[in-house]
Amino acid sequence: MTWHLLTLNVTVKDGERALLTRNGQLVRVLAPGKHRLFDPLHELKAEVLDVVRSEFPADRYAVLKAARPDLAAELFEVVETKADEIAIVSLDGRPVHLMTLWQVRVYWKVATRIGVERIDVSADPRVGARHLTMIERNRSTVVMEAVVENHEAGLLYVEGRLVERLAPGRHAFWAVGRKIEVKRLDLRPQAVEITAQEMLTKDRIALRVTLTAFRRVADPERTVATVPDVDAWLYRLVQFAIREAVAGRTLDEVLSAKAALDAELRDYVRARVAESGVEVTDLGVKDVILPGEIRELVNKVVEAERVAKANLIRRQEETAATRSLLNTARLMDENPLLLRLKELESLERLVEKVGRIDLHAGNGEGLDALLTRLVRLKAPEGA
Repeated sequence: MTWHLLTLNVTVKDGERALLTRNGQLVRVLAPGKHRLFDPLHELKAEVLDVVRSEFPADRYAVLKAARPDLAAELFEVVETKADEIAIVSLDGRPVHLMTLWQVRVYWKVATRIGVERIDVSADPRVGARHLTMIERNRSTVVMEAVVENHEAGLLYVEGRLVERLAPGRHAFWAVGRKIEVKRLDLRPQAVEITAQEMLTKDRIALRVTLTAFRRVADPERTVATVPDVDAWLYRLVQFAIREAVAGRTLDEVLSAKAALDAELRDYVRARVAESGVEVTDLGVKDVILPGEIRELVNKVVEAERVAKANLIRRQEETAATRSLLNTARLMDENPLLLRLKELESLERLVEKVGRIDLHAGNGEGLDALLTRLVRLKAPEGA
């Protein structure tokens, strides 16, 4: 825009429009091209604006519409949303803007095709798959997205009221004008470790007990309605149960009857979680930790019991061996032939350890007499 003597020269390019005003009042809109305007008093002013996929200020549009409604209708497209309404504005077929409740936007339409898709969010808060692809994913204030895994249960709450249980998959909801919340619960069995708790037994001995509980959510709707934090609630409940069980038992009963203690704990906890939608599949004592001096005494008792048991086994074996020897002696006393065989057996074991044996028959009787008299299974008749 330049002045030359008494004229104002204005060049408007393609994709542009110029608003020509005289003393602040709109005169007309200049189309693309070169314009030479007679302006001896320099009262004219041209404002060149880009009109390709561009917006126009809504407040200026209101002034322009009041002065020149025909011109406003020819140049601009107005998009205005109402209560419970969302609008997706497309420029030349490409989604560009997402408008929420009670918004106004004005677009130049002389060089751009304006498309508007209005969505009523009062009836159904769900965002359709097609609409989800048209909007930006970072619009967290407008759309709430949640992904429910196969091992999870998703509960949809609208304004604090449970609406439905969502199937596994991806879900999106319009979050404008309402509170949308999706609570996800893991349906897989979970292990809850109850750390060492110091407590007194019935005989006033301090000990610490660690436990492990396995739980799973069986009824998600009931669990969310009754328990704010499943693991914390189960942790406290098991604490109370083990304190009550240990307080009614002596140290020997706690150490010797672990299976009975586990069964009592499971019954106690299951009876109290039955109405919460949580199922305790297993619960048991993991470790019993004794103070140092008590642990030493218990170790000594255990060692003494083992020594006594070893002595008993040794005495039983000695008794059995003595009884066996006695039975053998009786048999040999009643049967001389058996005694002679025993002697030969002993002689055989002795000979195995001898490297050389010299045999002397004596009296010149020869080898035959030696072999005859060496082994006799029967005493001579004249003896």
